[in-house]
Amino acid sequence: MQPKLQELTEKIFQEGVERGNQEATQIIAKAREEAAAINHRATAEAEKIIEQAKQKALDIQNKAQSELKLSSRQALNNLKQQITGLIVAKTVDADVKKAFEDNTYLKELILAIVQKWNPSSDGNLELDLILPADKEAELKSFIESKAKALLAKGLSMQFSGKLKNGFEISPSDGGFKISFTDEDFSRFFSDYVRPTIATILFEGDK
Repeated sequence: MQPKLQELTEKIFQEGVERGNQEATQIIAKAREEAAAINHRATAEAEKIIEQAKQKALDIQNKAQSELKLSSRQALNNLKQQITGLIVAKTVDADVKKAFEDNTYLKELILAIVQKWNPSSDGNLELDLILPADKEAELKSFIESKAKALLAKGLSMQFSGKLKNGFEISPSDGGFKISFTDEDFSRFFSDYVRPTIATILFEGDK
């Protein structure tokens, strides 16, 4: 009886050990599978995050390059405009200002314009001629001596301290005013020669 009991006990113990080992093996295998799955998901998530970071960095780089190119083009265009403007100022402004400081030229210009100006059908000018105050003595005596007929038709002279060079003409009723100053002519000629000078300077710079 005793040997059989011992044998039965050992058998039960052995079966328990085997079942324990099997369960342990299954638990370990399952844990390994779960660990592998977790590692796979973590790796995939990490790769996704890295890929997103790379794409974001690429987008930022492309945007920065585009903005840099745009800024470079704008800076270059501004520089070209400044260079063109400086050359235009040197070639136009100085010569125009010099011409308007020449009283002989200014007198001839005034006479030429007021003599050709005859908007009224009855031949009356009815114009106000506004001249620089610092040239009143010379210009007034000149016009009075050279343009008596024009003065008789209604041409009147006024002198303004605000006017430095050139002159202005307006109808006596004050409907409008046309200015013939050195600044006016400089603007006109500058706009005219600016495209030509820009082409000469930067023709091959496309």
